[in-house]
Amino acid sequence: MSEYDVLRVFCAPNGGYGNELGVFRNGSLIPDPAERQERAAKLGFSETVFVDDPERGVIDIYTPTVRLPFAGHPCVGAAWLLDVPELVTPAGVVGARLDGEFSWIEALPEWVPPRTLRQYATPAEVDTLPVPPAGEWIYAWAWQDEAAGRIRARAFPGRGDGIEEDEATGAAALLLTDRLGRALNITQGTGSQLLTAPQPHGWVEVGGRVYLER
Repeated sequence: MSEYDVLRVFCAPNGGYGNELGVFRNGSLIPDPAERQERAAKLGFSETVFVDDPERGVIDIYTPTVRLPFAGHPCVGAAWLLDVPELVTPAGVVGARLDGEFSWIEALPEWVPPRTLRQYATPAEVDTLPVPPAGEWIYAWAWQDEAAGRIRARAFPGRGDGIEEDEATGAAALLLTDRLGRALNITQGTGSQLLTAPQPHGWVEVGGRVYLER
């Protein structure tokens, strides 16, 4: 198997948590989509990125079972690793920037596949949710501090591919930001942190800390 990097994306302030991401920097050496899908399935991360052109930021994203035109945590991780001003995805051109300890991307909500954004009354309710049956992609959330824009969230992809809960999901956070129309500070999963902010003309920024695991 070709060499790949493993990143953790949307880490907590102490560097912990975050969602693992596999990145094949020499993705052009694996041009066949079927082989890419097979490798993504073998790695078993919620998403795996194949870099087709590191200088232009051309990337291709796979879950263990499907190819995605756009996804949040793979774009945030790839932007950090490649250090490019933009990423080229099948959905469109994603803006990218590094700002101190945070890696940011800018994308459009319409690029995100369908998600059910389900609000709960308290963070405790979100914390105690069981994994729902496969079939519906659910982003469960509740206000921790509405005035401060702080949110507690969990994500259940419902794909039946072995990923029952996603530790940190930038695309779902992007959709929630678009719906609420305000900047958010989201704690997701066991302790990952995502920051978001609406931008002009319907764009949304999503940012977080990225660490190279291996």
